[in-house]
Amino acid sequence: MTRIITALLFAGSLVAGELSGIWMGQYPARNGDPIDIAFKFSHEGESLTGKLYGDYRSTPVVEGKVTGDQVSFVVIAQEQAGNQINETRMRFTGTFKAGELELTRSREGVRDVANGGAAQVRGDSKQTMKLKRLL
Repeated sequence: MTRIITALLFAGSLVAGELSGIWMGQYPARNGDPIDIAFKFSHEGESLTGKLYGDYRSTPVVEGKVTGDQVSFVVIAQEQAGNQINETRMRFTGTFKAGELELTRSREGVRDVANGGAAQVRGDSKQTMKLKRLL
């Protein structure tokens, strides 16, 4: 019994260790076209850090946590909506299994950078994506 518990604990730490690296996938844009997304993750213990990479910029991963096969983190990104620049707080939550990371992205808040007030957001704010390890 002790060997089984030790093996399960060791396997759980391997799952978390396997998150370090570069992960790529796609999510649907408003018009349905796929948008490429990439993350570079590193972690130690339950702490997860890294960056989200877009076409022209990268954004740090903050508040990252790994508990068993569960992953959660936040990305605070700037987005342009017409002539307005918004700062958007996006929470990613998901599960790691069989070499794949399935994440759901939801907007937690959006504020107008110019005046610090709330900004309006159109459409559904949740998106699900599957990522595969590149490196």
